[in-house]
Amino acid sequence: MTQETRWKRDGWEASVRIGVLTPHADVGPESELQAMAPPGVAIHAARVPFGAMAAGGVMDPTIPLAPVRAFAEPPHLDNAAELLAAAPLKAITYGFTSSAYVIGVEGEEEMIARLERRTRGIPVVATCKAAVEGLRVLGARRIALVDPPWFDIELNGLGRRYYESAGFEVVYSAPCGLPSDQTKITPADLHGWVTEHVSATDAEAIVFGGNGFRTVGAVSALEEDLGRAVVTPNQALLWAALRVADADVGPVTEYGRLFGHS
Repeated sequence: MTQETRWKRDGWEASVRIGVLTPHADVGPESELQAMAPPGVAIHAARVPFGAMAAGGVMDPTIPLAPVRAFAEPPHLDNAAELLAAAPLKAITYGFTSSAYVIGVEGEEEMIARLERRTRGIPVVATCKAAVEGLRVLGARRIALVDPPWFDIELNGLGRRYYESAGFEVVYSAPCGLPSDQTKITPADLHGWVTEHVSATDAEAIVFGGNGFRTVGAVSALEEDLGRAVVTPNQALLWAALRVADADVGPVTEYGRLFGHS
């Protein structure tokens, strides 16, 4: 064994570190971000209390709006951002879609500005804003919005209103009809449901909501089979975070057309 092969990869070689603010019992955002991250990029999470989630990641079949709104408010989120910003990070991502639906485009901008006052100059990237930027770069104007099963019709309607207020035509909008359980959703089942319900629309892009919604594993197959762009919450977060970090870490492959645009 040579000197070079004695030392094993230990994570310290990461040249770009990205933070994610995530609900306290949700492993979805950091799992998908790390799965997509190219070599040299590491993901570091800070957990924020979320009133609609219990130990073990247990949620009600649909989540109420009050804790969704509260998640985006001080003090817990702001304190978590400040603590996370003490680490040597290039960007901090906000891994929570539904609060933007509730507070709207302007409320999301205000939240980002508020958090950046606590992050020592580290840029904050929020999910829905990142998705909007990604759709514009992709040149998509007509979208189909698919939210997780635990989003009710009211929350899904707020999502439609968010994207319409950002200038998009929402030609289809619905919560996904799969089981309302994070652990029971598979890429194959998601691909099948979306193909059945969205393929006949004239959407130029399929947009998913919900950072805890298991979606990135189906992106490539959906784009190939349906012939249109797919934008997911954690995919958009990573894409936007790498942009603001000006990271030279090589290409992200197998996770959608969006990563072909710097």
